[in-house]
Amino acid sequence: MEKVRKASHAGSWYTDNPKELEEELEGWLKAAGLDKSPDVRGVIAPHAGYSYSGRAAAYAFGNIDPTNISRVFLLGPSHHYYTPKCALSTATVYKTPIGDLPIDLEVIEELKATAKFELMDIRVDEAEHSMEMHLPYLAKVFEGHSVKVVPILVGALNANNEAMYGKLLAKYVDDPTIFFSVSSDFCHWGSRFNYMHYDKKHGAIHKSIEALDKMGMDIIETGDPDAFKQYLSEYENTICGRHPISVFLHMLRNCSTKIKVRFLRYEQSSQCKTTRDSSVSYASAAAKVES
Repeated sequence: MEKVRKASHAGSWYTDNPKELEEELEGWLKAAGLDKSPDVRGVIAPHAGYSYSGRAAAYAFGNIDPTNISRVFLLGPSHHYYTPKCALSTATVYKTPIGDLPIDLEVIEELKATAKFELMDIRVDEAEHSMEMHLPYLAKVFEGHSVKVVPILVGALNANNEAMYGKLLAKYVDDPTIFFSVSSDFCHWGSRFNYMHYDKKHGAIHKSIEALDKMGMDIIETGDPDAFKQYLSEYENTICGRHPISVFLHMLRNCSTKIKVRFLRYEQSSQCKTTRDSSVSYASAAAKVES
């Protein structure tokens, strides 16, 4: 029986007009001007409203060569629902204004059988935006190709569980028909986010934020989940997708394929100059097979 997850943020976080959405995505992908590569096996991309992060996200999704890919794992953080585990979608299809993405029920059953996952209610699924904001880009990039999605909501995992899920999912990285879309924004700075780390040696506040984010991005590029954990505990940078990123780094550490993450774009929603300002950072990366 079909169970539909509606495009609940269409019409607010991004346009629900299919023609406008297509044109917007095409424009951003064209502006990014990237060569598609079959060696790109995953991306890290932001999940804010498209007016904020749509352009930056193109630098992740523009790398995807859809030719050989038949399933996409989505790893997104949970913003509203608390769980210390990872949760699987109970939907059978994810709607977008520009085409629907069927859920890979076979893989969902396989993951359920491990007894390590909980199931998320459709209401929890529809309230969460972290994976939905990747869907129109995926629908666009995989247009004309048959692809299924495996959505995994990543809860507030402790370090042991990040490693456990990373090991459990690592085998899927070794399948070249599987792609990974990891959802995260970077620093949320300002009093409204209760985070105002400022190192004056970098000059303006926005430069300090950039230096802090780039330190984290450099550590992610090393592929070391322990160093990333250490960075987060030292600076407490408000990277909302820290758990999906950590799970992904553990997957890359435990798989047989040698894959390197490289960041290709960094933006901020605005440039903070005083403590009254606030901003969110967006970074896009591609995870590519090293030859």
